[in-house]
Amino acid sequence: MNKNELLNLYNSDLDSLLELSSKYIKKDIEFCSIINARNGKCSQNCKYCAQSSHYNTDIDSFPLVEIETVKNAAFDAIKNGASRFAIVTSGKTPDESDFDKMLEMIKEMNKIKDIKSCASIGILNEEQAKKLAQAGLKRFHHNINTAGSYYPSVCTTHSFEDRINTCKLVKKYGMELCCGVILGMGESVEQRVEMAMTLAEIQPDSIPINILMPVKNTPFESYIDKIDEENILRTLAIFKIANPNAILRFCGGRMRLSVESQIKAIKSCVDGLMIGNYLTKTGRNPQEDIEMVKEAGKNILCMNLSKAN
Repeated sequence: MNKNELLNLYNSDLDSLLELSSKYIKKDIEFCSIINARNGKCSQNCKYCAQSSHYNTDIDSFPLVEIETVKNAAFDAIKNGASRFAIVTSGKTPDESDFDKMLEMIKEMNKIKDIKSCASIGILNEEQAKKLAQAGLKRFHHNINTAGSYYPSVCTTHSFEDRINTCKLVKKYGMELCCGVILGMGESVEQRVEMAMTLAEIQPDSIPINILMPVKNTPFESYIDKIDEENILRTLAIFKIANPNAILRFCGGRMRLSVESQIKAIKSCVDGLMIGNYLTKTGRNPQEDIEMVKEAGKNILCMNLSKAN
C-alpha cells in the first residue's frame, strides 16, 4: 500500500480498521523477555532516554553483568513462558572491552533448551555483526525509533542512517532482525505511517512497539499526552497491515493502555509480548500477561504451562 492508502485506513472507522488488521495476525502469541545487562552512562542524547549522560535522571549505572546472571535470568524467562531472551546494554555501540564477554553470553544462552538468543547492544560495524553471527546469535534488536523525517528532533548524536545501516548488517550476516519504534514522541500521524512504510522496506522479523513513558529531566518529560489509546490502536493496525509477515510485539509503555485496549490489540493486530521488566521501568507480573492472553482467546507459543505456573 502507498502512503495515501495507509493514511486513509488510519483515519477510517476504528472497528473496521482493527477487523482488517486481524486478518494478518498469527494464531499464537510469542513471549520474549530481556535483561538489562549494562545500564546508564550512554554518550547519546536521545531525548526520551533515562540512560543518557546528557540528562540528570539520577539513574543507577552499572557495568556489564556476569554471564551467570544472564543465564539465571534466561531460566526465569522460560518459566514465565518466554521463547526468546535478549541481553540489552546501554551505549551507542558495543564496548570493545566487553564485546568478547557478550559473545560468550550468547554462546551460553544457545546451550539453554527452550530459549532463543537475542541481543540489543547498539550500532554495529561489519566486524561486530560478523562475530555475532559466528557466535550463533539468533536475532538482533535495533529500533528505527521514529520516522526518518522526525529523527533529528529525537537524537542528534547519531543519524537515522546509522540505524538503517545496522539493520542491513544484521540481515547481511543471516541473523533475524527485531526492529521497531517508540510512539508518542511528538510525531505526526503522517510520520507514523512513514514509520510503517520504512519498516516494510526493512522487512524485520519482529516489530517491537514501545509507547513513550516520559522520564523526568529528559526533554520529553512532559510528552505524556502526545498519543492516546485510540491512536495507539490505529497505529498498531496500520503497522500490522503494512507488515503482515512480521510479529508485531507489545513492549515498553503498553501499560499506558487499559487492559481492555490491550486485549483488543491482541485480538486484532499484536502477536507478540515482551514480558517482565523493561530497561528502566517495571513491567507487569508475567502471570497477569498469561491470563490476559488467555482472556483474548490466544495461546502462547511454545509455552510449557507446567513451567509457567
